Amino acid sequence: MNNIFEVMESSVQTYARSFPVTFNKAQGVWLYDQSGKRYLDFLAGAGTLNYGHNHPQLKEALVEYIQADGIAHGLDMHTTAKAGFLTALQQIILKPRGMDHVAQFTGPTGTNAVEAAMKLARKVTGRSNIVAFTNGFHGVSLGALAATGNQHHRGGAGTSMADVSRLPYDGYLGAGADSLLLFETMLNDNSSGLDKPAAVLFEVVQGEGGLNASSLKWLQRLEKICRAHDILMIADDIQAGCGRTGTFFSFEPAGIKPDIITLSKSLSGMGLPFAIVLLRPELDQWEPGEHNGTFRGNNHAFVTARKALELFWKDDTFAAEVRKKGELLNQRMQALVDRFPKLFVKVKGRGMMQGVACYDGDIASTITGKCFERGLVIETAGPDGEVVKCLCPLIITVAELNQGLDWLEEAAAETNGERLRKAS
Repeated sequence: MNNIFEVMESSVQTYARSFPVTFNKAQGVWLYDQSGKRYLDFLAGAGTLNYGHNHPQLKEALVEYIQADGIAHGLDMHTTAKAGFLTALQQIILKPRGMDHVAQFTGPTGTNAVEAAMKLARKVTGRSNIVAFTNGFHGVSLGALAATGNQHHRGGAGTSMADVSRLPYDGYLGAGADSLLLFETMLNDNSSGLDKPAAVLFEVVQGEGGLNASSLKWLQRLEKICRAHDILMIADDIQAGCGRTGTFFSFEPAGIKPDIITLSKSLSGMGLPFAIVLLRPELDQWEPGEHNGTFRGNNHAFVTARKALELFWKDDTFAAEVRKKGELLNQRMQALVDRFPKLFVKVKGRGMMQGVACYDGDIASTITGKCFERGLVIETAGPDGEVVKCLCPLIITVAELNQGLDWLEEAAAETNGERLRKAS
């Protein structure tokens, strides 16, 4: 069967190169290949499976809906599945956080939501420029790609990308440097050459960019600058949201109120394609059908998303468990840095979105390869693939988390030993 992939599938594939087996089953935090070997999943669909694979209660809700001939595809028509999701979103997530945002259903991927958010900000403000940040990743469709920093992805565009100004993210200029001083100074100078932006587009933790985590003070200052200059704030919470950092929205601890929020990945709870834009009501200035898409709103995803909100977010119990496991992850990551100073530079990230920065991408790639040999699926991130990135399902047990981290430590020890032997 493997040959069919070589014959029929485009060379654009990536994850299959790192994990060259054929998977045929998944449950919880485990993947199984055709031979029956199981793998602990520290990739989780690049953050899409916060609640694990085939969560029993989510699966049951979906199967019941399908067997009852529930609407599968309905464009943007009203359905009971959509009403159930919107009610849960409003009552469980938005109202308790003092948010009155309305929901726009876009095409089913994160980049669709980012495109819509940027487009709306430009429509509402009448300005074309968007400020994005170094190492940001927002998708690879042309509008979102213009705001993405990675040269590898940008190189695939085949055309020029305009109307985005790039500014330094928190920490980009080094520890202690005020990366927002440039932004503020340029906004206050009519000769700076910076066109007044419609919005700033930012991630609280830059997942693909290398687990760069902004400080709460940086986020608060960014909001203050935006409010002073009538600039909209777009929070890209596609990977860091849905509980990944220990709160439903990653920006909650900073106390900021983004005008527009993009969500996707783990929103459906089951890995089903689903994306939305949350926007303040006064920004909802779309004409009917002005932004649309055939698959705007996945009714199957409405069912599982609603169930996920009801199961995990009615109180703080689940989030508290995530924060506790995040503390354990941080301790284990720091222990790796302390034990292998010739491999690792520092711990990066926040909550259950953490990893270790290696001195180069070769080290990181070697380690993740050795992890896979042991039965651990884990990827790299960062400009040069230098960060080993832990992105396991949030429902993982402490025992399973430690098992994966033990394998990571074994892989690091083997890599360290090989490098020492080569050096001697």
